[in-house]
Amino acid sequence: MSNAYRTNLIQKVLDKSEGNTWNEAVQEWMIDDCEEDDSLESSCICGKEELRYLFTIRNVRNGNTLFPIGSSCIKKFDRADLNEEVSIQEKLFKLFHAIEDGSFITLSSEFFSRKLLKYLYDEGVFQANEYNNYDPEIDYEFMLKMFNKRDKDSITRNQQRKINAIIMTSIRPYLAEQLINKIL
Repeated sequence: MSNAYRTNLIQKVLDKSEGNTWNEAVQEWMIDDCEEDDSLESSCICGKEELRYLFTIRNVRNGNTLFPIGSSCIKKFDRADLNEEVSIQEKLFKLFHAIEDGSFITLSSEFFSRKLLKYLYDEGVFQANEYNNYDPEIDYEFMLKMFNKRDKDSITRNQQRKINAIIMTSIRPYLAEQLINKIL
């Protein structure tokens, strides 16, 4: 990040914060939303052009918002919680596009992470049904177990069918509902 971008970012964040220093100010912000600009026509508040992921951040102390802000700038806040949320949001869009494009989805780090699976579970994405004895946690634990396998070639045909079924019947509808209006 060039000095001009960094200076712009710092000034815009400080202007909308209660804190008087960068270290104080960055603690006041949370991610409020994320959209995707697949045409890469958007620019960050810092001035950087060609953003794909457009985050809205909100100041929890005064309600101010900043939009659009890119993931690189959010990472400058040096907060693990924000970095984790950026990663999850970006993976959600990548997974959605791969599913919509008809790509073969594997439980690899290309599309998934342990934190993403936990996020999906916490969001209630895994559905209770007769196949999991009406306990969505069973599907979450199964997906986590399959993701954690070092040798993905050891996933059986039946396990892959179950993975595909969970993706298509639980994850895909959730992604479509959450993201379809967030792609510009």
